Amino acid sequence: MDQQSVVSLWNQFKTKHPTVTDDYQAWAFGYGKEVADDLSDLVVKGIKTATSSNYTLYEVENEPLPKVGDYSVILDGDGKAVAIIETTHVEICPFDEVTAAHAFLEGEGDRSLRYWRDVHEPFFKQELEEINQPFHDKISVVCERFVRVF
Repeated sequence: MDQQSVVSLWNQFKTKHPTVTDDYQAWAFGYGKEVADDLSDLVVKGIKTATSSNYTLYEVENEPLPKVGDYSVILDGDGKAVAIIETTHVEICPFDEVTAAHAFLEGEGDRSLRYWRDVHEPFFKQELEEINQPFHDKISVVCERFVRVF
């Protein structure tokens, strides 16, 4: 992660929003440079306004779930800060109940639910294999919506 770019972008944001605290996380979407570049670009363009993650990993890694009002600095594939988002909605649902509306907001591929499932099933399978857990259609998925604020 390019910490200097993260701090710089956050400080620019804080200049315009001085009441915001310094409580934020910096992260990139997906695994690998190409995916992080593609998805961060969709955020910058305003196309990607949602994401989903594997609930089980929050439990295993003892990480807090995202919550409304959280700020995140989004990184590109080189670890450079490219955007700041604010979480506006969080819902946990089974994999097979993720909606077409949510898939559309994720902004990936043709934005269909079929595309979302085709991409996220192997992604979640890989994550679960790494912790010796099986994938099934009822795994809990954290569906998060956000707005780009900077």
